[in-house]
Amino acid sequence: MNAPLAGDQAALRAACQQGVGLCTIVNIEGSFSRRLGAQLAVHPDGSVTGSLADGCLEQELAREIAQGGSRRVIRYGAGSPKIDFRLPCGGGLDILIDPEPDRAACAKVAAALDAREAATLSLPHPSPLPHRHFVPELRLILFGEGPELAAMEQVAQASGIAVEAYDRGDPALSLGQSPSHLEADCWTAIVLLFHDHEWERAILSWALTTPAFLIGAQGGAPARAAREADLVSAGFAREQVARIASPIGTVKHSREPLGLALSALAGIVGDFELRHPHHHAKPR
Repeated sequence: MNAPLAGDQAALRAACQQGVGLCTIVNIEGSFSRRLGAQLAVHPDGSVTGSLADGCLEQELAREIAQGGSRRVIRYGAGSPKIDFRLPCGGGLDILIDPEPDRAACAKVAAALDAREAATLSLPHPSPLPHRHFVPELRLILFGEGPELAAMEQVAQASGIAVEAYDRGDPALSLGQSPSHLEADCWTAIVLLFHDHEWERAILSWALTTPAFLIGAQGGAPARAAREADLVSAGFAREQVARIASPIGTVKHSREPLGLALSALAGIVGDFELRHPHHHAKPR
């Protein structure tokens, strides 16, 4: 088997191709390392796209898809008749095995996601989970200067996150000018990494008009107080200014560019995960 591809949508996109089967977690009992609705695509050669466990479950599912037949739900782990197969977490999974998924429906969802729109894939009988909900992938827009900007861009790219980075020397940025030519939706995080906080006002004034799920800016207590006063004087309500997370990240006093990047991205990814429609969902 080949190495699974990262990304919540990879299996869905693979299932648009003829001959590819699709496996979906439609019920979870106990703890498990994937969310409800997680998917695995199985190609005709037995290779897979996506991941559900440590490789053993993927092999089992590849064998099921290779058998063809009708759509079915199979229990794995606790409560399964497959007594020779156990999940490492000790929980139980119900997985929809679909050798011939609705490829037109998969393609329609993929197109919506490409347009940065949330979408829903109906799951066929006998799935106890009626729908699998998708949201566009996390997007990151960075503004800043120096090693902090470079480190966060590098870590984001290495993590497979879509990132746009704008240095203060970029022709697309001008001091005091709003970057209104850029677009940020509710699946986008905007982060400012400036030492020269004069660059912040125009960018934050633009960011606060967007539906970005997170707006973050680095800076100590004096910078935060000055930032708030400046934006309030520009006409923003304090409740609006409170959208700006500062300091950013899970480690509030990181002093190294790489540590700041890892801390900030951990917080951003965690916040984004909480917005996934299947994060707390249970099948009906």
